[in-house]
Amino acid sequence: MRILNTAQMRAADRHATDARGVPSLALMEQAGRRVVEAIDAHFDGVNRVTVLCGRGNNGGDGWVIARLLRGRGIEVEGLLFAKRDDVSGDARANLERARKCGVPLTEVLDEDTWNRCGPEVGSSDVVVDAVVGTGLNKPLTGLLEVVVRDINAAGSPVVAVDVPSGLSSDASHPIGPHLRATLTVTFAAPKLPHVLQPASEAVGQLVVADIGIPPSVIDDLGDPHVILVTRSEARRLVPTRSAAAHKGDFGRVTIVAGSAGKTGAAQLAGLGALRAGAGLVTLATPTACLAHVTHIPEYMTHGLPDHDGVVTGKGLGPLLEAPHDVIAAGPGLGTGPGPRAVVDTLLARTGSAPLVLDADALNVYADDGADLRGRTDGPVIITPHPGELARLTKSRITDIQHDRLSAACDFATAQSLYVVLKGAQTVLATPDGAVFVNTTGNPGMATGGSGDVLTGVVAAWLGQIDAVSAAVRLAVYLHGHAGDLAAVTVGETALIASDVAEHLGHAVADLTRPDDVS
Repeated sequence: MRILNTAQMRAADRHATDARGVPSLALMEQAGRRVVEAIDAHFDGVNRVTVLCGRGNNGGDGWVIARLLRGRGIEVEGLLFAKRDDVSGDARANLERARKCGVPLTEVLDEDTWNRCGPEVGSSDVVVDAVVGTGLNKPLTGLLEVVVRDINAAGSPVVAVDVPSGLSSDASHPIGPHLRATLTVTFAAPKLPHVLQPASEAVGQLVVADIGIPPSVIDDLGDPHVILVTRSEARRLVPTRSAAAHKGDFGRVTIVAGSAGKTGAAQLAGLGALRAGAGLVTLATPTACLAHVTHIPEYMTHGLPDHDGVVTGKGLGPLLEAPHDVIAAGPGLGTGPGPRAVVDTLLARTGSAPLVLDADALNVYADDGADLRGRTDGPVIITPHPGELARLTKSRITDIQHDRLSAACDFATAQSLYVVLKGAQTVLATPDGAVFVNTTGNPGMATGGSGDVLTGVVAAWLGQIDAVSAAVRLAVYLHGHAGDLAAVTVGETALIASDVAEHLGHAVADLTRPDDVS
């Protein structure tokens, strides 16, 4: 499911009207009808509705809603936060149609008028928010700030048309005062604040309604390409295993990980790869640590030269010459000259095999993130948490978190890498500028080792699916889904990384069960 910004939604509306011959007035009529249908589906006993309208097209949608509700015998009050004479175009046409159908209209131009209307608004069964649509680019102030404050305090159910007033369709964070909706009905495709936290916390339940814009119009929109990874898409990505398959068909994964005191990270990465379906897994770790990583009998081990339990960077030749389809490195590897030499060698000598870098394989580049670049012969996938990406880009964590999509996308395109920015709503950014937003996972996964498991899961699916983007976004989805299933079993508080790994098989089974109709 594609996520649109303001400019893209406007382009879709124009294309549907100009190139596809869909009248703009018809689009507005359909938008209003879809909102009324959503009100019918989500609320019982609605007898009194107040519709708040602005002067633009969002307000025009509101007047359609008011007219349709009035036609059903519902008591409707229309409040216009503008002068009637300032409303034009399709919005004016629908305002006049609503008036002819008996919808009362009150112009609210100052706080005194609002103070007289406010108590009645607060007693409505539903308040329809059609004040400000997708075009907002600055915080609400003055009268509208007061209106937002009072409605939020009143607690009446709010149905937002397209986007709750006060949110920007171009931002994942609220840009100022905003309404908190019970239900938001948007059109054609979700917008950024509908699905990205923390703005999405103000959206309530989201309905994406079809108003007659052909799907091909949405598909043909230009950059940015931001895609929401849904269950139905993840389901399509899971390959079918042949009855005649053998272990070599599902990827030979080598994981370079671990150091003295951090062998658990290596084991979790190996377990993640095994549980995600890799055919063969080799765990390469300092020779001094081999005795501590043999608890899982299904993976093979390979000792690397070390000094006091940390790899020296030497002796990688035999490992690289051994058969492998994917190499991952970093969990618990340690920092310093030895681990840096290991990562440099892997970047230079792994050929066309995908290379996954996480944790310490990224931390060794903390001082010179610009040197961490993709390769021309094979893909490089990095899986940083916000702190690691902040170090690579010499940014603050707050800057990364404020615009996770841009942070991941900018580094991916600049460095020719695939970037998996971990955290709530993990983001995958590709070298060509596409961005995917994951929909699975929970706060219980914010625990040590969860990212190590993800490293193994990503490596495993890269060994099973040739298309890098498809493999990585399926891996991220299943990792989060496994965490969700584990949370059902043990709860978020008690959740640990090995619980996620142990539920990976259940996640695949749940996603691909024959009766899945999503």
